[in-house]
Amino acid sequence: MFNQLIAAVLPYMPKRLVWIFSRKYISGEYLEDAIRESERINAEGCGVTIDILGEYITRLEEAEAYKIQYLEVIEQFSSNKIRGNFSVKPSMFGLLLDKEACFNLIREIVALADKHNSYIRIDMEDSTCTDDELNIYNRLREEYPKRVGLVLQAYMRRTLDDVKNLMNSDIDTSPLNFRLCKGIYIEDKSIAFKGYQEVRDHFMEDLEFMLQNDIFVGIATHDRYLVEQSMHLIKHLNIPKEKYEFQMLFGVNPKLRKSIVEKGYTMRVYLPFGTEWFNYSTRRLKENPNMVWHILKALIVRG
Repeated sequence: MFNQLIAAVLPYMPKRLVWIFSRKYISGEYLEDAIRESERINAEGCGVTIDILGEYITRLEEAEAYKIQYLEVIEQFSSNKIRGNFSVKPSMFGLLLDKEACFNLIREIVALADKHNSYIRIDMEDSTCTDDELNIYNRLREEYPKRVGLVLQAYMRRTLDDVKNLMNSDIDTSPLNFRLCKGIYIEDKSIAFKGYQEVRDHFMEDLEFMLQNDIFVGIATHDRYLVEQSMHLIKHLNIPKEKYEFQMLFGVNPKLRKSIVEKGYTMRVYLPFGTEWFNYSTRRLKENPNMVWHILKALIVRG
């Protein structure tokens, strides 16, 4: 309860204070920071997924600016031969303001990724965005089947049905490609599973269905239980390495990440950067209030 109270208050604290928490989970504010960390992660044998921080814009001019940033990032990462791909949040391109404008901006990004033999993953946001993000993904994979993927959240009650619907669509494309995570947004229990083990169980149910149906899966979790269960399932189903990978957030549970890589599994690190780190960080804190103690300890040490 104390941790949750502090986590609720910290978003209203000075940014300098929140940065003590943030610096572990964000590569930096600028493109050169992301390049530096990506090169280091590549040297450790892992791929990266680059995410420019920002979401839920209020003016379409902001969306155009974010598009320009993404185009430059793709060009720079290609020039530096970094092993990685890119993740975009439709709400930062105006999904809630103008759906068609949002689609066209993201399509420009995917088109450049196609030119550089790269890849774009459409992030999944809260339930107000789900149907529109599925629609964007379907439209893009019709034109760029090998260059676009989607994030799915295991705690949403609809997820397995969404997978089945995407499988049965009329789009004749390459095999589907999903990033499967537990889910982070606060949703009503009528549309989302709430129990801790309940979410774990549905994560494994979704994963098993995807692997059995020739769907590439990015297994995105920091939960050791889910990592171990996933490894058992992969072995049981005899899934080839090119049909899945493990994925983790930058700065989260590096020991577990290292152990997965040492076992010979493919790993990709989700690497955020940008000037909008404050909102991202406070959201992470609300997801994991136990991090409060790390912040307080850092303050005491600094003091």
